[in-house]
Amino acid sequence: MKSMPYVLLGLALCLCSPAALAHEPHSMLQPSQTVELVFHQHMGAELPLGTQLRDGLGHSVRLGDYFHGEPVVLVLEYLRCRTLCGVVMQDAARALLNTPLVAGRDYQVIALSIDPRDGPADVRAARAKYLASWSAEAARSWHFLTGSAAAVHAVASVVGFSYRYDPQLDQYAHPAGITILTPRGSIARYILGVGYRPLDVRLAVTEAAQGRISSPVADLLLLCYCYDPGTGRYSFAIRNTTDVLCGATVLGIALLMIRLTRSSSRRDADAPAAPAAPPMRDTRRS
Repeated sequence: MKSMPYVLLGLALCLCSPAALAHEPHSMLQPSQTVELVFHQHMGAELPLGTQLRDGLGHSVRLGDYFHGEPVVLVLEYLRCRTLCGVVMQDAARALLNTPLVAGRDYQVIALSIDPRDGPADVRAARAKYLASWSAEAARSWHFLTGSAAAVHAVASVVGFSYRYDPQLDQYAHPAGITILTPRGSIARYILGVGYRPLDVRLAVTEAAQGRISSPVADLLLLCYCYDPGTGRYSFAIRNTTDVLCGATVLGIALLMIRLTRSSSRRDADAPAAPAAPPMRDTRRS
């Protein structure tokens, strides 16, 4: 076991080496900007239900038009995303399909685009892509909404959903996760990252239906930005951020290795010497 710290250190160095990172053009966002892009969890905050948005046909609607007495699963993303948004949407749809909850009766889903350029054509493509396994009746509980930059930001700021646009890459950097809302539009729970478990989603929706507000969950930095869903890796565009995080990991493992080595040396030095074995007696008869 004494070699374990060295194994961990070597593994961290390999993972943080340039060869372990994909090579893509640099982004304009700095590491300090991307690290800040997490869900700032505002438990119990009430969404601005009067916000004017657009539905899948481009008609003007209010956010509150989709609160009919059921909890709402809110997904903030953008429809023309080529990175992690599709994974979030697919995982949310798959998790909901694998619960005993009935769409339209037990919950509604709102997918709100943060990109003001998304329009009806993008909504049609998204519905065909993400709801192919849903019945026509159940798919009606999914509402793909778009809106102006100011309107969407008003909703996102209450949710605590931070995002930035990188014009050089034509991508939005934002966190991955979904938000569960009570029937009155209050934030009940966050489920962060991807790969949502149906049980977690079911419990979150069930508790939200009762108006229960959960405690904040542990922060998770998983960005929909320069992410290749085909390989499951991030590109060189966030290499600086990755280098910072990996450097901290290597430093932590190195300190742990030094501490363990010193502790082992002290234990060896403090251990009492083993008593000398008594001389063997000759039991043979003369």
